[in-house]
Amino acid sequence: MTINFPELARQAAADGAISAGEVLALRRTAWPDGRIDQTEAEAILAINDVVSSKSPEWVDFLVEAVGEYVLNGTEPRGYVSDATADWLIAKLDQDGQLDSVAELELLVRVLEKALGTPDRLKDYALAQIERAVRSGEGPTRDGGSLSPGSITEAECKLLRRVIFASGGDRPAAVSLAEAEMLFRLKDATLGAPNAPEWQRLFVQGVGSYLQGWTGGRAISRERAAELETFMNDRTSSLGRFFGRISRVSAGDLRSAAQDVLGGGPSARDFAGEADADATLTSPEQAWLEGHIQADGKTDPLEEALLAFLAEG
Repeated sequence: MTINFPELARQAAADGAISAGEVLALRRTAWPDGRIDQTEAEAILAINDVVSSKSPEWVDFLVEAVGEYVLNGTEPRGYVSDATADWLIAKLDQDGQLDSVAELELLVRVLEKALGTPDRLKDYALAQIERAVRSGEGPTRDGGSLSPGSITEAECKLLRRVIFASGGDRPAAVSLAEAEMLFRLKDATLGAPNAPEWQRLFVQGVGSYLQGWTGGRAISRERAAELETFMNDRTSSLGRFFGRISRVSAGDLRSAAQDVLGGGPSARDFAGEADADATLTSPEQAWLEGHIQADGKTDPLEEALLAFLAEG
């Protein structure tokens, strides 16, 4: 990079707003190679703190540029490290909450694109949405003008994106902590003018936790780093590896391949695993009964959940 990116950023944000033309200039001049380092990411976030009018062009740039650093700034690419997750939360957090929907969108997009993230990153994003629902204030609310204790269409969409994101606890599935949060939101918004999507999200979310298959989890960041190091190794160790392979019998190789790819006597029964996970265990039944019986009655959302589980 041949320019002073922080200085260019300060000039663009001098009047508290960034035009579409200025965003385009930042893209062309300061980000020509599609790579962002920590200094540049911090400069972009500093602009966001002083920009009062966040245009769609600016939000897109913020999400793409800072997201590039968070996802690909360290190896292995696509995995968010503990240090990077802590850095991002520290940069975005203002007394325990986010200031704008642009910052929340950045978090959500990172979770959607990541191959893996520390669980606290998803927990932080979900806490921001839950806080907004309960208080009526926060990045998902129109300046606090929407009544607390109700859940909006925008919040339903954000919750769905975060809960089923690929990064974090139980990727593309629902964890116990997330199911607990859905029950808390249900209790906090009963009888309120909630978005029509809310009941479906509650039922699908809790149902996924209780019946979802857990056998296809993504590999960890640490294991991905080990595999990447191995694949990038061009030393004689690879020669030794293939030398060992050459001494293995064809029958042994076929047996190993069957174990991995299926078709052999020890192949995993994925359909059977999924069916087993769909059956509620005793602890799961106790958990569900405890939540439903907590107030001594069954509300409409709980009835819809029970009907969904019965159909499964």
